[in-house]
Amino acid sequence: MAGFSAPFSRRDDGPFDAYDEFVPEHVPSAGAFLEGHEVLRDDAHVAFHRLTRDLFEERGVYDVTFGYNLARLNLDRRHPNAGYRYAADVDDPTVLRAEFTPTTPFCPQSHTLAFGSFRAWNGQSDRHEYDLVRVRVHEMHHRAAGINDELAALEAAYSETGSVDRATVDAGRSPPGERRPGADRGWDAPF
Repeated sequence: MAGFSAPFSRRDDGPFDAYDEFVPEHVPSAGAFLEGHEVLRDDAHVAFHRLTRDLFEERGVYDVTFGYNLARLNLDRRHPNAGYRYAADVDDPTVLRAEFTPTTPFCPQSHTLAFGSFRAWNGQSDRHEYDLVRVRVHEMHHRAAGINDELAALEAAYSETGSVDRATVDAGRSPPGERRPGADRGWDAPF
C-alpha cells in the first residue's frame, strides 16, 4: 500500500540500491577492458557514480527501455549484471576506464548509450579529476567489437581536438541533433 513501509524489506525505494552504497553483487563484473587496471570499489565507485548520475541527468543520458537515468541501472537489483564499472588506468592516472555492460547481449541501445556516456563525461571533464574517460561496451554484447572501434575513433578525435562536439564530427558522426548524411537509422542522439 502507498505510504506504508514493508516491514521485512531492505528499504522502501523498490528494487533499487541507494546511490551512497556499493553492493558488489548488484554491479557487473569487470570485463576485459578493465582487466589489469585499478577497478573502483566502495567509496571510490560510489563517488564517481554519484557524479555520473548528475552528468547523465544534465546531458539526458537515459535508458529508454526502463525510463530512467542510465546511472540508475547500476542500482537496479533486477539487473545485477548490467551497468557501469570503472577503473583507474594503471599507466596514466589522468585516465579513467568505463565499461558498460548492457542488460542483454542484443541491447539495441548499447551504441547510443555508450556514445552518450562518453560525451557526458568528457564534455564536462571540469567536473571530475580525469582528463579522459575512455568508454567501451562489455564484450558480451554481440556488436561490442564494432561499437568499441567507433568509441576508439571518437576517443582519438577527442584527444586531438579537446572537444566532444568536434570529436564527434572528426570520428565520422554528425553533431548532436543533426542528421547524418546517408543515415538509415534516423537522428543521432541529442547528447
